Amino acid sequence: MSFLLRVVLPDKPGSLGAVATALGNAGADILGVDVVERAHGHAIDDLAVELQTGRPPDVLITAAESVPGVEVESVRPHSGRLETHHELELIDQITGDPQHGLQLLADGVPRIFRAGWALIAVRDGESSYRLAQSSAAPETRAGDLPWLPLERATVLDPGVHWVPEPWSALDTELAAAPFGPKARALVVGRPGGPAFRPSELARLTHLAGIVTTVLGP
Repeated sequence: MSFLLRVVLPDKPGSLGAVATALGNAGADILGVDVVERAHGHAIDDLAVELQTGRPPDVLITAAESVPGVEVESVRPHSGRLETHHELELIDQITGDPQHGLQLLADGVPRIFRAGWALIAVRDGESSYRLAQSSAAPETRAGDLPWLPLERATVLDPGVHWVPEPWSALDTELAAAPFGPKARALVVGRPGGPAFRPSELARLTHLAGIVTTVLGP
């Protein structure tokens, strides 16, 4: 079975190799690695691994954290290899089919950010509704999103930013970025985590900005 590990490790030569060795000794094969962020002497990496049948995922945490200075931030099931940095491919698709651009964006964002779902919301007066959503986006009744419009990409905290209850179910981590000049936002949900990093918010902002330019206001 395949899993996706997000690990925090010292940003120095040999750290990732030591983690790979430890995982290999635990019976896991690394399928791919993506550097999520580097800051303050640490690197945050996503590792897609294949674990031998019958072995519990807990062995991945034990193995990785046996390396000094390494912390496993999350482990979750994952299908296939990592699809890294496919923003340009998605932008090309949207440019070639702008009529379906919003739907293409909603469908493509979860793959890029290894999230569960995405949607594009707009606020009109004191009510909000969806312009597009991915297939796994939770169903909700129409309501208001009082934090729209956004000034910048942000992690949505349900204790601060009101969201429909299904959005935050299953310990879902939420992020949103401004999308266009109106009170619109690109919202991404990652059930079970991990939390969105500043580098991911920056990528989300960049993608939303480019697509807005392509599609127009």
